[in-house]
Amino acid sequence: MTSPTAEVRTVVLCQRDDVPDGEARRFDVDGHRIALARIGDDFYAIGDRCTHQNYSLADGWVWPDECALECPQHSSSFDLRTGRPNCFPATQPVPVYEIRTQGDGIAVVLP
Repeated sequence: MTSPTAEVRTVVLCQRDDVPDGEARRFDVDGHRIALARIGDDFYAIGDRCTHQNYSLADGWVWPDECALECPQHSSSFDLRTGRPNCFPATQPVPVYEIRTQGDGIAVVLP
């Protein structure tokens, strides 16, 4: 028996130059609150709500050497590759979204 395939779609969030190196921006798309971070030529998309107290991660700081995004409220940081928290007080991971480039557009894959 085959299992049903979940429908996914790709949504362009912005153009490459819309997010400066070492910064993050918030995007709200179809009920998904996404923090898009840029480190050099690499882009990462994670859920924008800190799992400790629901603050916007995009308002925080990008740490390139750790590939992490730090919450501005209580300093929890999240690995941009896995969504896992790197330190307390957050203990639960945030969602991670697959990134796809479409020309100069930066897109995410939504479930």
